[in-house]
Amino acid sequence: MNSLYKPIYLITIFELISYIACQSPTYNYHFCLGPGNDTATASYKSDLTLLLDYMSSNASDKCFYNDSLNGIYSLFLCRGDVSSDVCRVCVSNATQTLTQTCPSDKRAIIWYDQCLFRYSNINFLGQLRLYPRLFMWNALNNTSPEEGDIGTRGLLYSLVSQAPYKENMFQTNEMVVGNGPGRRYGLVQCSRDLDVGGCSTCLRELLNQTEDCCIGRKGWRILTPSCCIRYEMYSFYEQTSNLPGSAPKNEGGVAKGGKSTRKNTIIIASSLAGFLATVLVAGFSYYSSLVRKRRQKVEGTSQEILIRSSQGSKAAQLTEESIHLHLSDEDHSGDLHHFNLATIQAATNNFSRGNKLGEGGFGPVYKGEMPIGKEIAVKRLSINSKQGLEEFKNEVKLIFKLQHKNLVRLLGYCLEEDEKLLVYEYMANTSLDAFLFDSEKCKVLDWEKRSNIITGTARGLQYLHEDSRLKIIHRDLKANNVLLDDDMNPKISDFGTARTFGGNQMEANTERVVGTFGYMAPEYALEGLFSTKSDVYSFGVLMLEILSGKKSRGFYQQDCGQSLLTYAWLLWSEGKGQELIDPNIAGNCPIHEVLRWIHIALLCVQDDPALRPTMSSAILMLGSKSVNLPQPSTSPYSAARFLHMINLHPLNLPTSEI
Repeated sequence: MNSLYKPIYLITIFELISYIACQSPTYNYHFCLGPGNDTATASYKSDLTLLLDYMSSNASDKCFYNDSLNGIYSLFLCRGDVSSDVCRVCVSNATQTLTQTCPSDKRAIIWYDQCLFRYSNINFLGQLRLYPRLFMWNALNNTSPEEGDIGTRGLLYSLVSQAPYKENMFQTNEMVVGNGPGRRYGLVQCSRDLDVGGCSTCLRELLNQTEDCCIGRKGWRILTPSCCIRYEMYSFYEQTSNLPGSAPKNEGGVAKGGKSTRKNTIIIASSLAGFLATVLVAGFSYYSSLVRKRRQKVEGTSQEILIRSSQGSKAAQLTEESIHLHLSDEDHSGDLHHFNLATIQAATNNFSRGNKLGEGGFGPVYKGEMPIGKEIAVKRLSINSKQGLEEFKNEVKLIFKLQHKNLVRLLGYCLEEDEKLLVYEYMANTSLDAFLFDSEKCKVLDWEKRSNIITGTARGLQYLHEDSRLKIIHRDLKANNVLLDDDMNPKISDFGTARTFGGNQMEANTERVVGTFGYMAPEYALEGLFSTKSDVYSFGVLMLEILSGKKSRGFYQQDCGQSLLTYAWLLWSEGKGQELIDPNIAGNCPIHEVLRWIHIALLCVQDDPALRPTMSSAILMLGSKSVNLPQPSTSPYSAARFLHMINLHPLNLPTSEI
């Protein structure tokens, strides 16, 4: 290489290094949208990897690009003011992050300050998409009242009015506040696969949302797949996008004098520079990612993020119907997905009767099958259900934090239009009541299976009461809330009515009694008092049902005025406990052990909560024959009287789920 050109070449490389080092993209958030692709073929994953690599390579000379491969659609959009080098670094980071964090999802989206990247197995190109929606703002500092919002609204309105008609659908502007030096800055942008009408609709929707979420705050943004809007008190966008040190483009071919050596040298230098730049981009992307993760872990963030994955008339109140997350919040680091309503409708054959698994107090449950063949169970909250938004959010947040083999696993949720849906792992054998109280299916439940169901349910309750990070009272333990997997292992489900206790709290009181009579502890049903001992009572009732094969709810013998509980206590106290045992297992079970378990169940359903064992003690009693069992107190009179009232006067009941 001619020495004349070495200094020029070295200066260009060092300037490029410096420039890229200062332009690492700022991560905002991402969604792995599913549906889960756990059984994806190798060819699908290979196609996705190939497409992402190809998209990343196109970011070197484009700020917007979309493409597809074998039914996978993808798009990237860089902010309208950033240079091609910043765009390339941002898209490279985006593809790497999605590859690492969403390896089994067919749809994903990620936002940086400098770019957006998304892919899907559904063709979204040219389609207006407003969800998932991401709100970000400074959680601490608000604007002072004297500044007013009129100027802010005017700035945003002008941006929204102009951007759809720009070639790149991108617009920035600033305004002066009052008579002082203060300025405010705004930016709007649409994805360029939209037409003018789609862009205008998208931005005006976000502009309307600012009234509820953002006006009056110091710095905020709303991000969606199709458009975004941002407002700050500092200049956050670039006025020019020229790379420092770049030379003017030569439009005329070979220069006079025929300096072919110079041309070849420049070509070689450019090729080498391109190679080194690629290596540097990858290196800086990795380094910036590590620095960013370390900074977030140590310092957290002052920016609050509000995620809207819902839409429709009943999802209008942001603070009520959205799930709040902070970037440093470790409670939400799992794989909870927001499922698209159309996806769930397709999986359940539009909630057809043939897919219905059963009906709970809050609505029906449907079986679904995802495109990849994975089976799911969808709990569809009835519009008339007494489980409102609070119970829905309660169930989502609670189950998401719980991890135990005897608790059902929540896969995701959907808040869209008027639907509130919870998506669970599918239990092939549905619920316990479907077997226990069916004259034919109950024969499948031999003693080994019944004892396993009892002990597994006990361990699940013990985890809720004692081992989880929060002390949780289920409040509605019953046979149809115990689901059975392929091997008939029990999993407690339905946490819509669950309550958490903090610190040393032992009991609470409620004016709204929820649950199911027949399983409800008398102090809860009659006085609204509940505690862990309320769940112990429900567990005792469930034990008696499993051992006898009889329903507690509705069990009433008019000739002797007895409930299942008083009937069991009477037989046991007279030494006739064997008569309570389900005839389907009576001939093939250890009678003395079953009688001992009836004894334990009667300890759990004593009227006085203080006399009932804890779940830890109950598990110890169930697992050891050497532990001496105390005598249960007198017949469960309160429960018997209450159940007697229910059978005789079923309409004269307190507010509850029956």
